[in-house]
Amino acid sequence: MLGMCRGRRKFLVASLALLFIPALTWLYLSVGSFQVKPLPLSPLEALSSTPVGGAGERQALELRVRVVEEENRALRRELSRPPRSPSAQLPSNNHRGNQSRTHSEEGTGDNESQKAVTVGNSSDCVRHPVVDKCETIHVAIVCAGYNASRDVVTLVKSVLFHRRNPLHFHFITDSIAQQILSSLFHTWMVPAVRVDFYDADELKSEVSWIPNKHYSGIYGLMKLVLTKTLPSDLQRVIVLDTDITFATDIAELWAVFHKFKGQQVLGLVENQSDWYLGNLWKNHRPWPALGRGFNTGVILLLLDRLRKLRWEQMWRLTAERELMSMLSTSLADQDIFNAVIKQNPFLVHQLPCFWNVQLSDHTRSEKCYKDVSDLKVIHWNSPKKLRVKNKHVEFFRNLYLTFLEYDGNLLRRELFGCPSEADHNSENNAVQHDRHLFLRPHPGFLQNIQWSSHLPAIKEQVKKLQKTLSELDEDDPCYEFRRERFTVHRTHLYFLHYEYKPSSDNTDVTLVAQLSMDRLQMLEAICKHWEGPISLALYLSDAEAQQFLRYAQGSEVLMSRGNVGYHIVYKEGQFYPVNLLRNVAMRHVNTPYMFLSDIDFLPMYSLYEYLRKSVVQLDMANTKKALVVPAFETLRYRLSYPKSKAELLSQLDMGTLFTFRYHVWTKGHAPTNFAKWRTATTPYRVQWEADFEPYVMVRRDSPEYDRRFVGFGWNKVAHIMELDAQEYEFVVLPNAFMIHMPHAPSFDITKFRSNKQYRVCLKTLKEEFQQNMSRRYGFAALKYMTAENNS
Repeated sequence: MLGMCRGRRKFLVASLALLFIPALTWLYLSVGSFQVKPLPLSPLEALSSTPVGGAGERQALELRVRVVEEENRALRRELSRPPRSPSAQLPSNNHRGNQSRTHSEEGTGDNESQKAVTVGNSSDCVRHPVVDKCETIHVAIVCAGYNASRDVVTLVKSVLFHRRNPLHFHFITDSIAQQILSSLFHTWMVPAVRVDFYDADELKSEVSWIPNKHYSGIYGLMKLVLTKTLPSDLQRVIVLDTDITFATDIAELWAVFHKFKGQQVLGLVENQSDWYLGNLWKNHRPWPALGRGFNTGVILLLLDRLRKLRWEQMWRLTAERELMSMLSTSLADQDIFNAVIKQNPFLVHQLPCFWNVQLSDHTRSEKCYKDVSDLKVIHWNSPKKLRVKNKHVEFFRNLYLTFLEYDGNLLRRELFGCPSEADHNSENNAVQHDRHLFLRPHPGFLQNIQWSSHLPAIKEQVKKLQKTLSELDEDDPCYEFRRERFTVHRTHLYFLHYEYKPSSDNTDVTLVAQLSMDRLQMLEAICKHWEGPISLALYLSDAEAQQFLRYAQGSEVLMSRGNVGYHIVYKEGQFYPVNLLRNVAMRHVNTPYMFLSDIDFLPMYSLYEYLRKSVVQLDMANTKKALVVPAFETLRYRLSYPKSKAELLSQLDMGTLFTFRYHVWTKGHAPTNFAKWRTATTPYRVQWEADFEPYVMVRRDSPEYDRRFVGFGWNKVAHIMELDAQEYEFVVLPNAFMIHMPHAPSFDITKFRSNKQYRVCLKTLKEEFQQNMSRRYGFAALKYMTAENNS
């Protein structure tokens, strides 16, 4: 009996054990999963924080942890997915947002405290719109010189490509960059973009007392004075270096301002090199910094709070104190920003490192991304720029080159849903719905610091042009020809470095010409023949402009000439705007006189000096004269260029040279009277005749070319007619000559010869031009119509 009782007790204990052990195991795993699930940790971190027993349980727990983490990732993806609506973002943007959060959680620091800071800067799973659709984003950029002006265009392209908000650019520039960028934005006409300029020369005294070894020079210190420079009512601004490329919408960075807490006034990314750790070489002594320090290529500034904190006084006192021992800055404003932060760490809000992926040598930038979609901002902060050493530099270089060669005309797209009043950029405020309106500014227009003050007058002029455009008949067979006159071509002045020193005798002459990519080979030869200043307008696409840049930088002849101004007029439309190009080159002549040539002509070797002497001999300063340079041509690609008039006459007699277009268009140069020129020893006057189109030297204030003539035909003839109407004397120089070099026929002359409608429209435009001449010059202009009818 006792044995039976004992047996029942054993059976009961065994049964209870069988029931409770699975229950306890389930409870154990449930507790473990409860501890892991809320924390977005990696599997290794999760295992290290969870107590485990035997090997079997450990494996089971690891499996469970992985399952739970996968569920968390799926949940985050689901929560971050926006509601299905017409305004929903593309899946690629959602993916980018998730990746952004992942990397902001991982951080780039070496210890847990740095990770904690980065986690605090990460975005939430559920993305709330923190930037209004039509909220204007303010961007400040310091830019000086010709090269920086080229760099900033690529930066602006990358911003415009991704942006969905109105933009207001604040450029702190020297006079060179201001001239280039003001002209560029004036002709770019991007909707919902406003541009203001601030004179950097007026700010030099604020920072010139700081010795700086950085290659950026004094301009590398000007970000320190932005609180004083920018408008007092501007509360926040994103500050960018010119060597920045955006890979996302800048509004995402603007949204980070909402995460600033307490006294945080500066948003910066940690420096990704070891510079501020002071161990790069023996006796390396950097400025003081908090940990690795911060890079100032991308800065978020809360201007209103900085002003309240007396930022000007703060950085000045810090700089004065540190310069007593450091003697100079090595990294310009970055050293001073870091010294201030070292003393006042509460000022900084650390940004996730993908907002400034720094591609200088030996950086930790690779920790900022795992995939293409992780990238936000790329910073070419090495003096080597695109030649920097980085494992993924080829990818970054291709991304940069994409924007470098991207057609800027495609960025003229409107921001739908935002009021047009948001756009204050030049005349585009009135014509953002028709970007083909052209408005030539008055001479001082591009030199004004802020365009917005000129908007009323600009609007009035634009309305007149709009009225003219509306009066054009779209069913007119020549409508495209007429409309071309009003097309705005984006223009980048002084694409390469330019240096010119005015002569003391006021006789200097600039050679003016225009060209496209297929005439690029003529540049070196012209530079060898003409030692004086040259103003060239090049009609190129964005990609061709970069090909030209590489060609010029690889040419010893072109790089040795600082007095050649290269002005890029970007391609738009189906016609070659020959007279617009000539006008662009003429407007940027810096000498009292200009020689109006074409790119296919080589001037005689001593023509530059000969024309300068003729200025004095013929009293060009006080008379209205057009000095004619006789034009010849050769059919030989290899020509022994004549060194004198006698040598030219010898080649003319042998049939090596011909008078220009003698067998095609004799009327164009017949009034030059080549027979008289052969024996002439002094200048002689000739009369205007129908279709006369010589190459002439005139004063800089002479009339421009008529823009209605595009492509081939009557573009020079109309200009010479205008000179004659304004009572210019045509004087042939007896010892001057130029030779046209052979080349393949241009696309425009082919269209002229093969397209009947092209010729009909050209004739119509000629008649309209002559009628305009009659209205402007009255009875004196009747001879042009009579001469045309008799020819």
